[in-house]
Amino acid sequence: MYFSTLLITAALARLGLAQRWYTLQDDYSSSNFFNMFNFQTENDPTGGYVNYVDQGTAQNGGMISVQSSGQVYIGVDHTNTASGRGRNSVRLESKNTYTHALVVLSLAHMPGGICGTWPAFWMFGPQWPASGEIDIIEGVNNANTNSMTGHTTPGCSATYPASAFTGAQLSSDCDTAVNSNQGCSTVDPDSRSYGAGFNAQGGGVYAMEWTTYYIQVFFWPAGAAPANVFSDNPEPWTWGEPAFLLQGGCDIDAHFANHQIVFDNTFCGSWAGAAWGGGCAAQHGGSCNAFVQDNPGAFADSYWLVDSLKVYRMQGSFKRDVDEGGLEGREAVAEAEAEAEAEAEAEAEAEAAFGYQGLPRNITKEEGAPARRRRHLGEHLRGVKA
Repeated sequence: MYFSTLLITAALARLGLAQRWYTLQDDYSSSNFFNMFNFQTENDPTGGYVNYVDQGTAQNGGMISVQSSGQVYIGVDHTNTASGRGRNSVRLESKNTYTHALVVLSLAHMPGGICGTWPAFWMFGPQWPASGEIDIIEGVNNANTNSMTGHTTPGCSATYPASAFTGAQLSSDCDTAVNSNQGCSTVDPDSRSYGAGFNAQGGGVYAMEWTTYYIQVFFWPAGAAPANVFSDNPEPWTWGEPAFLLQGGCDIDAHFANHQIVFDNTFCGSWAGAAWGGGCAAQHGGSCNAFVQDNPGAFADSYWLVDSLKVYRMQGSFKRDVDEGGLEGREAVAEAEAEAEAEAEAEAEAEAAFGYQGLPRNITKEEGAPARRRRHLGEHLRGVKA
């Protein structure tokens, strides 16, 4: 099912509903940050060369702290030679779970861009992959761009037109059994989105919006996020095109539910270790595990520095009106559908006159993206109203 965030929220705004979309659910403030997470200490499920430690060990080892600035530090052991399961690190899993959410993370620093590392900020549900996985920030070794991915059971694909998001899609099928579990993956071409480039310009902000109809991820470099991102009532429909969009060939509610939020920083394993044979092997030689074991100082910069993490939920009236088909929501959808049908007619006339997707030749593909989304919405919204 296709669904246009911009169009439906415009209709809702005319009904006076849009301002009630999101309210704060959980604030992972520095004063209570670590109390809102469990410290996972089991073996790394990705086969990493890592020893996840408990909260006391992490605190005594200098791997976690709250800075005098109020920022939250989450790092790894960068002093000792590793042994046993691997280098000491932490894996935080939120005590609260979420189905549909707007998650906003502001970071001053991330651990990516270092050979041997595999950091991620992500979400997953029980009985993986039955409840899905959403990777918001992820990369390995010396990567300089961010990977955003959905992982699911069969039957979920990201098939919305590429003009609706700014990233470069690598694969559309989210099924973990396809393409060696590559998932429906999109890479942000902005080198400020990950690793060294992200840290050099002072960090940035990530926002992930998950609704019944779509999952999308936004990124802004430090100082570039819209002001309402940090408000009590953020307005994602005003943020433009996302970097990542999972929409189209996926029943979101059938594949994603009850997610925990995760910060981790593993080493090597099934991705970073498998990719070691590229630039990192040429730079450091040997194996990924050997490098991580014997070079603790290489990982001094492998840390998260969190400015803020907040989770918002849909206000009850909006959820009822749209997700549950309430009267005001149906009226908004009907209005949006009428607008979409009018747009489709106008595009058909323009296509006959100008010969390019219903758009005059002097209008760019990017400028035409909202119009194309409205056309798709007109074709599919009847299923929303049913």
